Amino acid sequence: MEATNGSNETAVQAVARDMKTMGDGEGTAEENSTMKVWIAVDESDGSFYALEWALKHLFAHHDADKESPFAITVVHVQPPFQPTYTALPVGPVLFATSGMRDSVVKAEEESAAKILARASELCDQHKIKVEYLVLRGNPKEMLVEAVDQMDIDLLVVGSRGLGQIKRAVLGSISDYCAHHAKCPVLIVRPMKV
Repeated sequence: MEATNGSNETAVQAVARDMKTMGDGEGTAEENSTMKVWIAVDESDGSFYALEWALKHLFAHHDADKESPFAITVVHVQPPFQPTYTALPVGPVLFATSGMRDSVVKAEEESAAKILARASELCDQHKIKVEYLVLRGNPKEMLVEAVDQMDIDLLVVGSRGLGQIKRAVLGSISDYCAHHAKCPVLIVRPMKV
């Protein structure tokens, strides 16, 4: 987890603090009855299937002219840059220079922008107003920490359809969230063809 502004406050804590201070501090009954829903997206087709499924099935019946009972946020967690090193003496060792690191960070930001632009198109097609949030860190740990700290009511995640062995070796974000998040987690599996 990376700290912001040189303090011990994590990125999630900073976002939670900023979101809480955006209002006047006094929540109305209407604001308190708003269900906070996060939909996690990444570059996978499974996450966009989950987004589209949620837009069609969970929020399709709301009237665009009226205030929605949902506060929907599309969340993308950008994994931190971690250069790989080899412990085997197979040749020259590659170290990440500051220029290389800067270009990787720029590429990550562009990737996140493309993912959110794709998500925005889907939300616009369904005429559903959403907010967008990009976090940085280990996706499964950041999602669980963020939904817990920000009192999210529902987390929607996609499933890549990994088998048991791949899921055990690679780790599954949806599986981790289902077992560790304190809010309900809706895992949307793609349709089998």
